[in-house]
Amino acid sequence: MPFPFEVPFDEVASNLDRFVDAVFGALESEFLVMPRGDGLVDFPTFEAGYERLKRETSGFREVTPEHVAEAVLDEPISLIVLRCMLGFTPPEWAYLATRYTGIDVPQGAARTLDRGIRTDPERPLPRNGGVTEQRVRALVMVACEHLARGAPTVSADRLHRLDKADTADGLPSLRTIATLGAPCSVLLYERFLGRPFAGHRDSVSEIVGNLVENAIEHELERAEISFRKTKRAERIPGFDQAPDFIVPSELNPQVVIEAKLSEDDGTARDKITRVQHLSELSLRGRPADRPRFEVVACIAGRGFGIRREDMKKLIIAARGKVFTLQNMQQLVDHTRLGEYSTQRRR
Repeated sequence: MPFPFEVPFDEVASNLDRFVDAVFGALESEFLVMPRGDGLVDFPTFEAGYERLKRETSGFREVTPEHVAEAVLDEPISLIVLRCMLGFTPPEWAYLATRYTGIDVPQGAARTLDRGIRTDPERPLPRNGGVTEQRVRALVMVACEHLARGAPTVSADRLHRLDKADTADGLPSLRTIATLGAPCSVLLYERFLGRPFAGHRDSVSEIVGNLVENAIEHELERAEISFRKTKRAERIPGFDQAPDFIVPSELNPQVVIEAKLSEDDGTARDKITRVQHLSELSLRGRPADRPRFEVVACIAGRGFGIRREDMKKLIIAARGKVFTLQNMQQLVDHTRLGEYSTQRRR
């Protein structure tokens, strides 16, 4: 079955359902496989941090700032383990540390510290009394206080963040989990609350989001095509919202490319609307067969493969020029991009 970009648009328009099936068949979801990135901590490394923390506190019997800081400064991955015990994000932890200790721990600094440890977990933290050590000790101090305190009683319509298996009753809860291990149902419930790989998914979200853009950029560079890749929220004259790529330049737009990845139908619908708007902009004051520039849509993710009517709108807006990661290698040959390819002229 041909793709909509391989045949004249009149044929596409008269057989929309057929070409919707073709695009659906070329879509694959990316949610099952994630980029590792450089901040993924493997389990042996994480476990080493946990065991160091456990040893340093005598099996969580002496969870004091002095003992915990010793583990964290010497084996920094222990700080990540400590944060997981609390169940906080780096900015949340930084806020509490600043509030309770009076030491300024900026949220951006907490993110940077967390990221640096995950990237290089075996590099000891400085013990020179500088700002990093002061912030680490502030984080440790507030962590020890909250772990010892456990979850206070709150009203029936509220839920405290420390009301979980290993922290609800303070250090006795932690020691019980560490000594006996957690029943499978407890682990599954904690996973239900937090989603598997949630933190890692958030940390590589930008890499995932750039998946389609990187594929487009590869094809343009391979064909030696001049292009302008816009930045997020950048203002481009003539566009109320800048497209992701403009060929050959924003001063003379002849082909505009939207790169979209969506894993849910609601987000996909919003992104299709963006392409429709570009199509309307290209035809403003012009006949339908002579747009100001060609609109190309490059998509990925299961979100685009859910609503047939939305896919029809996308195909019509891009006049059949809809590509997926599976057929991106045909991008230059089946659009006006070929007119700007140095390679095709050799």
